[in-house]
Amino acid sequence: MTTRQPPMPAAFDHRMAVFDTDDDFVAAALPFLGAGLAAPGEPPPVAVADPRNLDLLRDALGGDAKNVTCIPHTDWYTGSAANAVAQAASYLTAHAGPGGRIHLLMEPVWSGRAGRSARETTEWIRYEALANLLFAPTSTTALCAYDTRTAGPAVVAAARRAHPDTDVYQDPVRLAAELDAVPLPLPPAGAQPLAEPHAGAVQAWAEARGLPAADAELFATAVAETAAALAPLDGTALLWGEAPACVCELRSARPVGDPLAGFVPPPPTGPEPGPGLWYARQVCAYVDIRDDAQGATVRLQYA
Repeated sequence: MTTRQPPMPAAFDHRMAVFDTDDDFVAAALPFLGAGLAAPGEPPPVAVADPRNLDLLRDALGGDAKNVTCIPHTDWYTGSAANAVAQAASYLTAHAGPGGRIHLLMEPVWSGRAGRSARETTEWIRYEALANLLFAPTSTTALCAYDTRTAGPAVVAAARRAHPDTDVYQDPVRLAAELDAVPLPLPPAGAQPLAEPHAGAVQAWAEARGLPAADAELFATAVAETAAALAPLDGTALLWGEAPACVCELRSARPVGDPLAGFVPPPPTGPEPGPGLWYARQVCAYVDIRDDAQGATVRLQYA
C-alpha cells in the first residue's frame, strides 16, 4: 500500500493587467475575481482598488459582489513600499487559506493619481520586483492593475519588468540592483557629523529641525536600530535636512549584501540585535542602501 503525497503548493502567481478604459478594467478584473470565487477551499477574493473602480466591480459582479472583499486602496497603501509588504503579509496571515491561497486584485494608490515623483515610482517598482521573492513561498495569486491614463507609459514599462507574465520580465535581484546602481547625491556641505548616532542625540537634532517630538523619536529609533544592525560603523554619521525630510547617513564597514534587507522582519532570535532595517523601512519614507568595496552607505529619510 502506498501513501499519496499531497500536491506541492503552487508558487506565487504575480500578474499584471494594463488598461486605459473602465470597460478594460472590468474585463481584466472580473474573470480574475471569478477564478478566486470558483477556487475550491479558497477564502473570498480581495479587490484593493480606487473606490470608483470598486463601484464598477460591484455593479459587474451583481449578486457575487457580497462574496468579494472590497478595500479602498487608500486604506491599504498608507505609506512606503515596505509598509505595503507588511500590510500584505499581515493580511495573508490573517485571511489567506492554507499556503497563502487567495486571489488579490491590487491597484496601488499612485497608479490612480498623477504627481508621484520619480523616486516614489522607483521605490514601488523595487517592491513589485522584490515581491516575487518575498511572497515566493506562498500560493497567493495577485493581479496588479495599472491604468495608463494616470500611471503613464514610463511607469507601466518599468512595472512590466517586475511581473513574470510579461515578455520583458527581469530577475528581481538584477532589477533591484539596477535600481540601486544610481549613485546617491552627495550630502550637503552643511551636514552635521555625529560621532555616535545615539537615539537621544538624533532625536534632539530632529526636534531642532522641526520634527514633532513623536516623529523625532521614531526617526531617532530608526537610526539607532539601523546603526546596531550595521555595526561596526565606519566613520561618523551625517545629519541634514529640515522637517519633515530629516536625513541620516550611516557608513558600515561591511556590505549589506541582501536585496531583501529590511523588507523581511527579523526572526525573534538571531545575529541581528534588534528590528534594525525592518523598523527603519516601516517608519522612514526612504531607506537607500549602496554597497561598495569598502562596506555600505545607508541613508534614511523620514519623509
